[in-house]
Amino acid sequence: MKTLRLLLGDQLNPDHSWFKTVREDVVYIMAEMRQETDYAPHHIQKVVAFFAAMRNFAKERTAEGHQVRYFKLTDPKNPQNLPDLVKQSIDQEGCDRFEYLLPDEFRLDRQLKVICEDLPIASKVYDTEHFYTTRDALELHFEGKKQLVMESFYRMMRKKHSVLFKDGEPAGGTWNYDAQNRKKWKGTPAIPKLTPTHSEELSPILHEIQDSGIRTIGQIDLHNFHWTTTTEGARALLAEFCEKLLPHFGDYQDAMHTDEKTLFHSRLSFAMNCKLISPREVVETVEKYYYNHKDTIDISQAEGFIRQILGWREYMRGIYWKEMPAYARKNSLENKNPLPDFYWTGQTRMNCLKNAIDQSLESAYAHHIQRLMITGNFALLAQVHPDEIDQWYLGIYADAIEWVQLPNTRGMSQFADGGIVGTKPYVSSANYIRKMSNYCQGCAYNPDDKTGEGACPFNALYWNFLDAKKPLLQGNPRMGMMYRLLEKKDANEIRGLKERAAAIIADPDAF
Repeated sequence: MKTLRLLLGDQLNPDHSWFKTVREDVVYIMAEMRQETDYAPHHIQKVVAFFAAMRNFAKERTAEGHQVRYFKLTDPKNPQNLPDLVKQSIDQEGCDRFEYLLPDEFRLDRQLKVICEDLPIASKVYDTEHFYTTRDALELHFEGKKQLVMESFYRMMRKKHSVLFKDGEPAGGTWNYDAQNRKKWKGTPAIPKLTPTHSEELSPILHEIQDSGIRTIGQIDLHNFHWTTTTEGARALLAEFCEKLLPHFGDYQDAMHTDEKTLFHSRLSFAMNCKLISPREVVETVEKYYYNHKDTIDISQAEGFIRQILGWREYMRGIYWKEMPAYARKNSLENKNPLPDFYWTGQTRMNCLKNAIDQSLESAYAHHIQRLMITGNFALLAQVHPDEIDQWYLGIYADAIEWVQLPNTRGMSQFADGGIVGTKPYVSSANYIRKMSNYCQGCAYNPDDKTGEGACPFNALYWNFLDAKKPLLQGNPRMGMMYRLLEKKDANEIRGLKERAAAIIADPDAF
């Protein structure tokens, strides 16, 4: 019996049990496929990073003695799609069995099931051995309950895996330090620079992508490429993060600043999402570092980081598999407007959006608050169709894979799921942006004004959104205070706000 095993581009787990033993009767296939580069326009750095990580992984497994058949993008024998790749490889290798790892995207999960149904040989699927949880763990945890609450899931995970959990109690006596994780960074403390590494030569990859005519977005500077594409590099980056950035991570994890793109964030998301490093290793490393340095690191810093991985990341994956495929079509607020062109160019006079979008185009990166409260906030206030904002988020960020992007965007950011992920829409006027960043300084618009040519567009859009969506949202208990404030505004003020908002929505690229 000879077995063919498929490895997808986000299944680069070097610690998987498949690789514990070198077997002469097993052949692995990996491929850079147009199927994957073309289903959405991706950032050029995202495509380069995935191909570099895949090539590194294939070389490492080959060096260990495994048989790896790797198809580069430009290989004339590359079928460029999954069904033909599997069938061709089975025939060429003379395999009697096909095996693959559970995909993390619904479309690939469905595609592989169809492929296996049509195969004349036996097939079997295995877990990726990456996540803390199984696909159905969240659904089972909330079975019989009316509402999903991330905090409940997070506490269960802390207890189950004994993370920041001592003697039956959460370390420090408190489960969640989110209230302490909202400081504005004003230039101090200083932010040390991290040094991500990648062993694969990137120039040939870039040229192959460009020569193949693949449609991409964004920019790339190979001399300033900051995505780590090896497991060794990810572990080195994690160690550097713990030493240099963890002591202040929690305090400033929500902060935004024109002079700093990453602040105290780890930049491990890409390496984690293609499985070069496991969430368990990341969490355990951070927890151990905290316990060994409690004299210099407050628990709020470590808990704030661990919550994003052990809690939010696993929670989002559970939401995705519980709700798909219907989740990808949800539009509970009935938003229909097109995405402004400036999301693709950064050409806007709104300083916050220009900085967040320029950064995204330049580096394929923005942290969670930039995504949620700047680009996502504006899109929701402008009532953009969730399909359009989904495609933008999926393409522009190097770490964006649908299982994590979709529930964060359509759920958390756009409230298109009607409250499955979040209990209320994450919308704000200029006040929040001014509170958490320096974006309002030097902006063409005044954050204090609500109407008039110089007024910050977020203000009129915010009140217009509340008024427009009142039939859908006024019953939400977490929106009660804002609707009471809306009711206190006189008719003339409401009219002025709605007129200003209508002008912005009609031609957002003029602002």
